[in-house]
Amino acid sequence: MKQQTLALAAGFERFGRQTRRSEFLSQMDVVVPWSELVALIEPHYPKAGNGRPPVGLERMLRIYFLQQWFNLSDPAVEDALYDSLTMRSFVGIDLGREPAPDETTVCKFRHLLERHGLGRKMLAVVNGHLERHGLKIGTGTIVDATILHAPSSTRNKQEQRDPEMHQVKKGNQWYFGMKAHVGVDADTKLIHSAEATAANVADNRVLADLLHGEETEVWGDQAYQGKTEVIVARAPQAVDRTHRQYRTKLVCYPAIREENRVKSKTRSRVEHVFALIKLKFGFAKVRYRGLEKNRNRLLSLCALTNLLTARHHLMAVAGQSCA
Repeated sequence: MKQQTLALAAGFERFGRQTRRSEFLSQMDVVVPWSELVALIEPHYPKAGNGRPPVGLERMLRIYFLQQWFNLSDPAVEDALYDSLTMRSFVGIDLGREPAPDETTVCKFRHLLERHGLGRKMLAVVNGHLERHGLKIGTGTIVDATILHAPSSTRNKQEQRDPEMHQVKKGNQWYFGMKAHVGVDADTKLIHSAEATAANVADNRVLADLLHGEETEVWGDQAYQGKTEVIVARAPQAVDRTHRQYRTKLVCYPAIREENRVKSKTRSRVEHVFALIKLKFGFAKVRYRGLEKNRNRLLSLCALTNLLTARHHLMAVAGQSCA
């Protein structure tokens, strides 16, 4: 058993295959516009001087994206880099020559992105990159919101819940946290707008911020009904296709219900986006206190979600197959 362990440590494995993680990271290595994102962050990144030389910017950006893709905290991503050869290869770390950046360095880089509001700019850069490669945001927008949970416990240093988060009742269930609001292109399912609020803020309060102004059609659930004036003020050519209330306590209107069912064939596409954000990338619960940090995470994750959604197209443009 001891000899077998030594052989494995020396790299004498006879069998192996490409894992789903390595396949995913190899695809992301191709589709992410690294040079454009590095150019976006570089003016704010520390320069080499009298102190310790900073870690390479692209390397830190790759580590930050690993955090988003695999829902890792600052200490967890440091451990993952030591534990996973696939992640080290993606970042470009050779433990024979250098250590992985520690959790403090990772935390400082994340704070730099939050301080300069670079999450929203990342989304704009990624969407510009997609447009140049043939994926343009169209004139149909789907708007929706989802609740992201926050810890409701008061067993912390402040002995209180996060003051920027709030509770809201949905059906017969109470939730505490924030809301992620998104505006999604109806054809490509690409996110072009996103916003974060406390959970008790009504969905339609940020409707205008989720439209880009060139819409001809706007879809949404019943939370957005009665906001036609807001839609027209932001997008004068838009037709309001949000759902209407089809029943009251006494009366049900089958015709309106059928109209809603037809609209849902398009409106439901936004749920695919939330599935990626909450299930694929694990952003169903907030990791940080305060809205600003979580807003920056949401916006950067929206950019990465767009790249994942468009990966087949981008891989084909790059001349590579995507399984």
